[in-house]
Amino acid sequence: MKNIRNFCIIAHIDHGKSTLADRLLDYTETISEREKKEQVLDDMDLERERGITIKSHAIQMIYKREAHNRNESFVLNLIDTPGHVDFSYEVSRSIAACEGALLIVDATQGIQAQTISNLYLAIDHDLEIIPVLNKMDLDNAMPEDVKDQIVDLIGCDREDIIEASGKTGYGVDKILDAIVERIPSPTGDPDAPLQALIFDSVFNSYRGIIAYFRIFNGRISKGDLVKFVATGKEYEADEIGVLKLGLQSKKTLAAGDVGYIISGIKTSKEVKVGDTVTHVKNPCSEAISGFEHVKPMVFAGIYPVDADDYEELRASMEKLQLNDASLTFEPESSAALGFGFRCGFLGLLHMEIIQERLDREFDMDVITTVPNVSYKAYTTKGVMTEVHNPSGLPDQNLLDHIEEPYIHAQIISKSDYVGPIMNLCIDRRGELKNQVYLTSDRVEITFELPLAEIVFDFYDKLKSISKGYASFDYHVVGYKPAKLVRLDILLNGERVDALSTLIHSANAYQFGRRMCEKLKELIPRQQFDVAIQAAIGAKIIARETVKAVRKDVTAKCYGGDITRKRKLLEKQKKGKKRMRQVGNVEVPQSAFLAVLKLD
Repeated sequence: MKNIRNFCIIAHIDHGKSTLADRLLDYTETISEREKKEQVLDDMDLERERGITIKSHAIQMIYKREAHNRNESFVLNLIDTPGHVDFSYEVSRSIAACEGALLIVDATQGIQAQTISNLYLAIDHDLEIIPVLNKMDLDNAMPEDVKDQIVDLIGCDREDIIEASGKTGYGVDKILDAIVERIPSPTGDPDAPLQALIFDSVFNSYRGIIAYFRIFNGRISKGDLVKFVATGKEYEADEIGVLKLGLQSKKTLAAGDVGYIISGIKTSKEVKVGDTVTHVKNPCSEAISGFEHVKPMVFAGIYPVDADDYEELRASMEKLQLNDASLTFEPESSAALGFGFRCGFLGLLHMEIIQERLDREFDMDVITTVPNVSYKAYTTKGVMTEVHNPSGLPDQNLLDHIEEPYIHAQIISKSDYVGPIMNLCIDRRGELKNQVYLTSDRVEITFELPLAEIVFDFYDKLKSISKGYASFDYHVVGYKPAKLVRLDILLNGERVDALSTLIHSANAYQFGRRMCEKLKELIPRQQFDVAIQAAIGAKIIARETVKAVRKDVTAKCYGGDITRKRKLLEKQKKGKKRMRQVGNVEVPQSAFLAVLKLD
């Protein structure tokens, strides 16, 4: 066990961790020439296209090292992690399965907000941190300045920081030596009862669910009868093994090892990420702590375009949930869209990725409603209900007050952009908490903002006003009372539930006005007038009318008395009125999507 090292890589998005992982695999000859490609561990097409890591990946390397005149070989288990703020849950799970972490910082950009938050996660778990300065081969690298930032942040010596380049492979040998020397080997008792943590799972259509785990105590052999603690279910270990580029089966795994187990599980609900695996005959006394149920932050409805695909969509979501434990969903129905699911996501990027994956991996065409956050509504009788959907809000006369979630946001940017960034946050009802200059031209601004205000397009706006230089990280701090109202859209007096939103009363009038104008462009003309209204409770705050398509009934009257024309027009008006009573308005899919892009 003393020759095993378990470590993960943490960094901000786009600081080169997947490329550096490639170099580690090359250096240890884990992958053959034939398997080589850029970002080996990012196996989803979506990850390659966008250049981001979405899933954490685990892989085992064998590092042969000559030291003190004797050859030793070390087993290095690398668990790669995503860098985007929306996937911090993936990061927390990987960190729980490791003893050490490589902290990678881009020498051209310096420390970013996400690096700091992932670093705190690692420090909370007492991981040994190895700082690495990446992209040293670039002309605009500023090693000395960035080293100062790293020393300030983690208080290490300057000599501890390893200079490297993922592209050229410079410094990779030093990183591997540092992993062996600085990261402690796993502690655990191979003879104690089995205790293993599941940190990931994938669905295989032939073999069922493959669970990835890290053993803390005890050992597991092929054919053992094991029990999953959280679900209480028992299985036989059909196959166990270690994770190379593919799966490599073994007879026995012991404490400190990272591996996989296949036990023919077919239903996704039976595997919970963060669960503990133990033996049926000699179970461990307690489950491994440090696992928390993920709390989704953004909610949206996902509906099949064709109502017959509902069951298929449910099956697709369950398979996706295996691979992405942070997705939560429950069935709901809507008058406008039929049956679908209310899904919880960690953020907007997460929502977009899930939508893309449903389309690519399962061929599902879906409609997504306006994203919102969860509120706490208190009635006059003092009963608290959680509201994920505007239509679930109690009536105005029963409602006492609403509380909304607030976040603590850290924004790191160049000092030239401080003004516009502050304006943006204050427009979004933010409150400035702190402002610290990290160096002469880099500033860290801390704001407290309502989560609902960053759900729409905050991140895009932040990137555009800072010319791409600002990095943003947030965590939820709790709930505060807010003056929120439910804004309904009525078509010919009928409420369209999929277009309802909860909004701050100060912004309601403008938002209602813009929504009516947008819908007027999108709703096709009918045979009768369509009234589009925005309402708060019973009060109409904005209105637009889509005029009816009309036949020119007076065309045959040339000259003659005006009463003849009037008679024909009156007759037409009656017909239109009757039509309006029986006709209903179809809202096109583009209207639901346009609400997301209101600016």
